[in-house]
Amino acid sequence: MNTSQPKTDLKNLTQEQLVRFVESLGQPSFRGRQILAWIYRPGITDFGQMTDLAKVFREALAQSATISRFDRYMVEHSTDGAVKFAFRLDGGNLIESVFIPEEDRTTLCVSSQVGCAMGCTFCLTGSMGFTRNLTTAEIINQVCAVRDWALAHGQGPLTNIVFMGMGEPLANFDHLVDAISILTEQRGLDFSNRRITVSTCGLVPQMRLLGERTDVNLAVSLHAADDAVRSGLMPINRRYPIGELIEACRTYRQKRRKRIMFEYTLLAGINDSDGDAERLADLLRDVPCKINVLAVNPTGETTFRSPEPEGILRFQRILRDRGFTVFIRQSRGEDISAACGQLAGTGWREEVVEEAAPLGADGCQFK
Repeated sequence: MNTSQPKTDLKNLTQEQLVRFVESLGQPSFRGRQILAWIYRPGITDFGQMTDLAKVFREALAQSATISRFDRYMVEHSTDGAVKFAFRLDGGNLIESVFIPEEDRTTLCVSSQVGCAMGCTFCLTGSMGFTRNLTTAEIINQVCAVRDWALAHGQGPLTNIVFMGMGEPLANFDHLVDAISILTEQRGLDFSNRRITVSTCGLVPQMRLLGERTDVNLAVSLHAADDAVRSGLMPINRRYPIGELIEACRTYRQKRRKRIMFEYTLLAGINDSDGDAERLADLLRDVPCKINVLAVNPTGETTFRSPEPEGILRFQRILRDRGFTVFIRQSRGEDISAACGQLAGTGWREEVVEEAAPLGADGCQFK
């Protein structure tokens, strides 16, 4: 064997890719499915633990492959129960994920890129610029690390995944789709498609592909109902203007009774008037959808202000009177810069590093 070749990180591989990998080692295809079932169990860190594989095969795997994980991370706790995690990547970059416990669910907000190239003016992540896409393993390992942390800290299992962290998920399309495959594979992380949501600022061609390749939920960051305002807030609108975006939403391939979630951040004096609400209702009248309205979160980098609470309620009421399902989204983790638009991978102190939770293969914490 050529030992100079880099080892294959098995967490970069979907089940189909893992099958092809073991076949390249002269093994039958079912070994790939066996390995997939092993590597996503809590506490599995090396091939020696895979006791139903022949010892000689385990040794061959150790020579050619690796199982990556985030075994150290930084953690910050919000007064409202949200928990922000920072993971340091090879090369030194930081990415952030946010764990959000609620009464009936636990949600993890996952990052897909280091930084973001979209440049939305109200989003602190956009001010970072773009560094690189995350690999499939780097996306998946956020989920694995927080899952194990939650189990070890009595928070229960993760139930929902939202791709709303750092980066534009659809700009990292191939790794996103592979990560979704692993997340939803029963032998992988076994999430339901309906428990996964991908948010986009409006990359129209990739939206169409996402509908063809997956059956997860789609959320579209809209934030304005006319091109002039949206282009000022979101540069992507100059490439894919509102008419083209809404047509892609109208024809988006999804299961019956599923609805697209439109996200609308309210910016005082910019997009929060009664007329803005009426224009939004007219724009979305033919699209099966729900609407999340949320007040802009302070970033310290912009002068955007949130409307008064009564203005937010009036905006919601106008849309509801036009027949829409409208939620007022309550931001979580604002006091630790973990709310929407606040993730930037800055301000961390290395002394808050925690070791990964010591879990056994059955998910129980070692004593």
